[in-house]
Amino acid sequence: MRILVLGAGGVGGYFGGRLVEKGEDVTFLVREGRKKQLDKNGLVIKSVHGDITFEPKLVTTNDYDAEPFDLILFSTKAYHLHQAIEDVKPFVGEKTIVLPLLNGIAHIPLLKEAFGEEKVIGGLCFIETTLNAAGDVVQTSPAHRVVFGEFNQQKSDRIHQVAETLNGTKASFILSDYIEREMWHKYLFIATMSGMTTLMRAPVGPIRQSEGGRQFIINLFNEVAAIMKAYGAPLSESIVDDHMNTMEKMTYDMKSSMQRDMEKGSLIEADHLQGYLLRLADQYNVEVPILKAVYQHLKVYEFTQKGSALR
Repeated sequence: MRILVLGAGGVGGYFGGRLVEKGEDVTFLVREGRKKQLDKNGLVIKSVHGDITFEPKLVTTNDYDAEPFDLILFSTKAYHLHQAIEDVKPFVGEKTIVLPLLNGIAHIPLLKEAFGEEKVIGGLCFIETTLNAAGDVVQTSPAHRVVFGEFNQQKSDRIHQVAETLNGTKASFILSDYIEREMWHKYLFIATMSGMTTLMRAPVGPIRQSEGGRQFIINLFNEVAAIMKAYGAPLSESIVDDHMNTMEKMTYDMKSSMQRDMEKGSLIEADHLQGYLLRLADQYNVEVPILKAVYQHLKVYEFTQKGSALR
């Protein structure tokens, strides 16, 4: 399969790079600035699972003469989603499959509307990566996993072809029969973890071990889960307990990607993650005082960042 990876940042650069390492036909869709950097230095991945450097195949948004791709890994941040959809459209053909790796759920209807419901499959990833000052992809934790599958829970011929293409790399690509449930479970975890670490401006360890910290985490998990259950999301009965067990096992210094973005003064996905949940909470009359405090803190951060840019 011919694969197009949207972007060559921490997520797309890493998973696309592992597919290149395996020998798959991978092209990266990048902006001109990133292209110049990659043309000069190559795509460099520094990982606990092994380093690689290679010269990537690149296209930009100006390269409209490219043929459609078979599979597109949609690995943008939510605040770039609308522009990314427009950037990708010229590379989508009749049989193209779009595999999104964004956090949350709100992007799925937008992708289906833009590309056609039949083209979009479910997906998510677990990874801790960042780009360093040189533009290298730095991956620092054991987790480097993509989960994907058909929304209708069918084992289609195309999903088997996707699985065969993605398997066999140093990263884990896992085919799920229940991808919608997997996506909601991840959404519950990431909304809680990003919410608590940004609100407290601290990694998991200090929050977990502070007085009342564990109960605070459980309460936030329960608020988010209550919204999802009111909406009708397919959560397992034990998911809050399962996520708390995962939280207990995380390293003391583990940070959410949103916390790292805030520390760098970057854009964040507040509206896509916590904001979308609050809209559902209002719709279904679910009281979520902790989540409201989390979201207000994120909006204050966005306001101060915008104010700094205007000074």
